[in-house]
Amino acid sequence: MNKSNTTYIIMKHLLFTVSLVCAIAFTGHAQQAPPTGQVYSFTLADCINYAYEHQDTVLNAGLDTKSASYHVKEIIGQGLPQINGSANFQDYIQIPTTLIPGEFVGQPGTFIPLKFGVKYQSNIGINASQILFDGNYFVGLQGRKTYQQLFNLSYSRSKIDANVNVTKSYFQVLVSNEQIKLLDANINQIKQTLDQTAAQNKQGFVEKIDVDRLTVQYNNLVTTRENTIRLLALNYQLLKFQMGMPIENNVVLKDKLEDIKLDMNAADMTADTSFYHNRVEYNLMETQKKLDEYDVKSKRALFLPKLTFNSSFANSYQDNAFSRLYSNSYPNSYIGLNLSVPIFSGFQHKYQLKQSQITVMKAENDLFNLKNGLSLQASQAKITYVNGLQSLNNQKQNQALAQEVLRVAKIKYQQGVGSSIEVTQAETDLQNADNNYIQGLYQALVSKIDLDKAYGRIK
Repeated sequence: MNKSNTTYIIMKHLLFTVSLVCAIAFTGHAQQAPPTGQVYSFTLADCINYAYEHQDTVLNAGLDTKSASYHVKEIIGQGLPQINGSANFQDYIQIPTTLIPGEFVGQPGTFIPLKFGVKYQSNIGINASQILFDGNYFVGLQGRKTYQQLFNLSYSRSKIDANVNVTKSYFQVLVSNEQIKLLDANINQIKQTLDQTAAQNKQGFVEKIDVDRLTVQYNNLVTTRENTIRLLALNYQLLKFQMGMPIENNVVLKDKLEDIKLDMNAADMTADTSFYHNRVEYNLMETQKKLDEYDVKSKRALFLPKLTFNSSFANSYQDNAFSRLYSNSYPNSYIGLNLSVPIFSGFQHKYQLKQSQITVMKAENDLFNLKNGLSLQASQAKITYVNGLQSLNNQKQNQALAQEVLRVAKIKYQQGVGSSIEVTQAETDLQNADNNYIQGLYQALVSKIDLDKAYGRIK
């Protein structure tokens, strides 16, 4: 064997060994890869609390509240002493020239050019001002708590909306799981019937068309179940979206449908005629109206004088040589009062006040209309909830009746006194009853949430 063949064989073995090691390393890495998302086991309350801490709308409303608190401090700061320092330096390349009458130097009728000043000048000083009386500022101080309250209420409204959206999504997942359970039960039931009918067909006791009818129903149920599973996955993603949770994470629901209370007592709120005070929307508009009233006071304050205190202290430095500029200082200082009295502004302040007063009147009309709207919404929510409960109870009864009809139809068919069409129709009726029950259940749950929101029970 020559040298070139030996080298080729050695290189071939080396490449094979490297490839094998890389494959083993890659396989080991793939087997030890961490899961793509975290798993959370949450009750409904856990999901709502998670949304309060992660949902972007709630977070932004919280930031707005914090920003409002800073704005309030900004308003307060306007009435505190305002202190500013200043410093400047000038190098007069050409000292300014001033013309003085020649009479001062015995040359009447002429002007004598003279240069006053020095080449280098500098000033360092500090000045301060303090509001002593400003009606507009005092009105701002009065309204600062109302301004902060407006953003606090907006934050509460965002939490209520998050609560409602998360709860509805949570219930949608629970209902979808219940629907899958019913589909599994129906699939198992029809599968048993299909197997029995197929066996009877082989023995010649029933026609093949009976097997085909049941096969069609079975295939439709399996397809419906697969579609529902895909919708369930989408409902889980919607729930995570409403919570502000990354979609790649997983949520396991701890609550059960049977734990949710649906009763008529929840709709017994007719005695509470002032429930709208519990609604955050009413409180928001009421607070906005108060701010509009403060704006009226602010416009009236524009007719009042404004008094401020001013003071200043400065050192002046001058010399023709830069090295001696700061050797000597020439201080100056003063204190004083500044009174500004509005006399005539072209009626601008008058018409500004009129506009603010109209805004308050509009707010009163909106508040009255909102009160009526909330009352109508509550009445509608109550009727919808009561109707939903009655419909759900009716669907439960229909579901039980459909199961009984199917049981009797099977017995009759097995005993030879009934037809396969009766069994197939009974199966179809049960599926429809199950679907109606699922829809009625979700509608009742949603109407319960809307009822609680309408009466201000969700905080």
